[in-house]
Amino acid sequence: MPPPGSNDLRFETRYPQKFWEQFKACLWKQSLSYWRSPHYNMFRIMFMFISSVMLGLLFWKHGGRINNQQDFFNILGCMYAATVFTGVNNCSSAIPFIAVERTVVYRENFAGMYSPWAYSFAQVAMEIPYVLFQVALFMIIAYPSIGFEWDAGKFIFFFYTMFCTLLYMTYLGMMLTAMTSTVLLATILQSAFFKLLHLFSGFIVPRPQIPGWWIWVYYLCPLGWTLDGLFTSQYGDVSKVIIIFGEKKSISQFLEDYFGFHHNRLPLVAVILALYPIAFATLFGYFIGRINFQKR
Repeated sequence: MPPPGSNDLRFETRYPQKFWEQFKACLWKQSLSYWRSPHYNMFRIMFMFISSVMLGLLFWKHGGRINNQQDFFNILGCMYAATVFTGVNNCSSAIPFIAVERTVVYRENFAGMYSPWAYSFAQVAMEIPYVLFQVALFMIIAYPSIGFEWDAGKFIFFFYTMFCTLLYMTYLGMMLTAMTSTVLLATILQSAFFKLLHLFSGFIVPRPQIPGWWIWVYYLCPLGWTLDGLFTSQYGDVSKVIIIFGEKKSISQFLEDYFGFHHNRLPLVAVILALYPIAFATLFGYFIGRINFQKR
């Protein structure tokens, strides 16, 4: 029994440090965790290296040799494969790694060490340098090997699009892990999400051919904006005339007519591509703080 006249133990704040100090502590902890997890980071880097080499060998200098319809679809398929393979690998790799980290977060958050938002922001920030390294590896190996045009604007926009794509794919895996109770369930949701990405990306079924009552799914699909950025930045201003479907058309005109990609919309594409990583990262932080699957 407490002695008479005593007061209940209480603290002015829930956490002992301010948010910025919590964030720095979590970032330091995450940096050590990532550095000591070669099975996670080295696998992603090696996968990117092997994918870049294989794409460079398979499509050696095809980017500048477009003479007919098949050549053009081959190079578009190359960009589609590059984003899908590397993005899916990043998302799949993040799920089991974040699931292990989440158990630690539950314990340390309950102990009042830091807030879920401090952890989630640190986790999100820690992914950026590793994704930057992956994209730099791809641009050094695959970009010149495939034979894309050495133009500063095109190179920077390609780099930016790949960076945003790998980021939102990684954050998607983190978000699915925070939403679900097990790795298995997150993987099942990931598979369903990827099927929608492929179907409404605008590559298998171009945007002008998607029925009107499904077009809203296309505009919500992040992969569609990725392909818009990649295709249009590289070939949206190319006036070379080739024979496509029995007609003579310039490459830029074919992109507008068949895919609905317009070169003057690139600034809009750049803004939307930046919004997807921010949205997925914010949802990851929200679900980490709101949903607790710990049973004990």
